[in-house]
Amino acid sequence: MKMSHLIHTSDVSTELWKIMNHVKEPSHSSSGCNFSTQFQSSQQMDWIRVQDSLKGRLITEDDFKWRLPTREKEGSCEILKYVGGVDLSFSKDDSSIACGTLVVLDLQTHKVVYEDSSIARLHIPYVPGFLAFREAPVLLELLDKMKNNAHPFYPQLLMVDGNGLLHPRGFGLACHIGVLADLPTVGVGKNLHHVDGLTQSRVRELLQSADSPENILPLIGDSGCTWGAAMRSSQGSLKPIFISVGHRISLATAIEIVRMVCRFRVPEPIRQADIRSRECLRNNR
Repeated sequence: MKMSHLIHTSDVSTELWKIMNHVKEPSHSSSGCNFSTQFQSSQQMDWIRVQDSLKGRLITEDDFKWRLPTREKEGSCEILKYVGGVDLSFSKDDSSIACGTLVVLDLQTHKVVYEDSSIARLHIPYVPGFLAFREAPVLLELLDKMKNNAHPFYPQLLMVDGNGLLHPRGFGLACHIGVLADLPTVGVGKNLHHVDGLTQSRVRELLQSADSPENILPLIGDSGCTWGAAMRSSQGSLKPIFISVGHRISLATAIEIVRMVCRFRVPEPIRQADIRSRECLRNNR
């Protein structure tokens, strides 16, 4: 690994870290299970307060100035053309080292028109339910860099390899990034969080029995809340993907856009980000 390329995410100047400036950096003198347990117990209440403050800014309906190419023109509204995707891959040798990648696809051609990656050393441990505090700063920095350079291909919509509302606390990685970047954002998960009575086995049974040519199943919990949708995104696919609202978009629109960019099981913006992040790690060993 070429350490000169590493970014220490504790120094990343994003809004997430401004909001979290009261969260202390973990002590490097601590080790093993004891450190992880101590860190989690001392920080989770802070993280919950941060998450709740961000939830108050979440928008779950269409709130953008563009339109889908499949929809009728309304006024002088521009067409959705640039769809971004972000993903993070981890080093096999050191799980604290990760590569975050942002790609932007031209919606019409499905070609990658922009890509950027950064390798980071993560100091925040993995805590179930709080993944965004570990991963979001790396991905937000890539978006900030592109926006600050006034790049013409800056995404109009972002797809995140992770969940949005379909999350135990109703606010996953896609929500964090969407609110902080102020972008319409869609969460696309490969695994299902067990939320409100929804389980992997139950959803698969419902998909198999569903009489729907579109292979889409609304994920309605025991409370009656619609958390997202399961979708078989490619012909013959046995494993669904799980779509949920991240920010500034409705579930119906999110599903429509995901269907437009699926060549394989995973939507192409996320798939290309995943391929490139893995390649970046291999090249920088």
